Amino acid sequence: MRFLLVEDNAELGEAVIARLSLDGHAVDHAMTLAEAEEWLAIADYDLMLLDVMLPDGDGREFLRKTRTAERLPVIVLTARSQVSDRVDTLDLGADDYITKPFDFGELEARCRAVLRRRGTPTPALIPLGTALFDPSGGTLQQNGETLPLRNRELRLLEVFARNKGQILSKTQLLDRLFSQDAEVSENAIEVYVGRLRKRLQEAGVEIETVRGIGYRMTWP
Repeated sequence: MRFLLVEDNAELGEAVIARLSLDGHAVDHAMTLAEAEEWLAIADYDLMLLDVMLPDGDGREFLRKTRTAERLPVIVLTARSQVSDRVDTLDLGADDYITKPFDFGELEARCRAVLRRRGTPTPALIPLGTALFDPSGGTLQQNGETLPLRNRELRLLEVFARNKGQILSKTQLLDRLFSQDAEVSENAIEVYVGRLRKRLQEAGVEIETVRGIGYRMTWP
């Protein structure tokens, strides 16, 4: 998944990015509303984490404007604990909120809950040929054996599984796996695709290379 974090506290921002990156998520960091608008203009995101108080404006007004343009899921980060503030935030269109200081485990759980509610319902186990893919557990069950997946492998397989038969370019896959400022080349995608092919070769799953375009995953 790719997240946009809008938070002017550099230390907190780095900590959130580090924690979410452990789960294989790509996180772009904006420290102002102006930077957030720039990120939204050039990239697609699965979720936005939005601070309320920012140097160049009120995050709640930004939330209101964003809601009129698109339906990007938003979790508001706020130091305000009054019930009225939380109600106002939800009424403006936030999908959830979390009060600072917060536990990172709770933040991850809230992200998962919002993505489940806003996304297309997906079965707990996804059949991939003769294998079973568990996105939540990060495992692939094959021939009675449970194979753990590394974070990037997990996220890449999840992208393919949700887009069966569709051609995905290397650029699209890079966008889903890495943040905008990550210094990675398209060769990284080739490496991860190669690893998945080895894991899935006995399950009847094919990751086809569409020359000059990208990759397509198919299975019976």
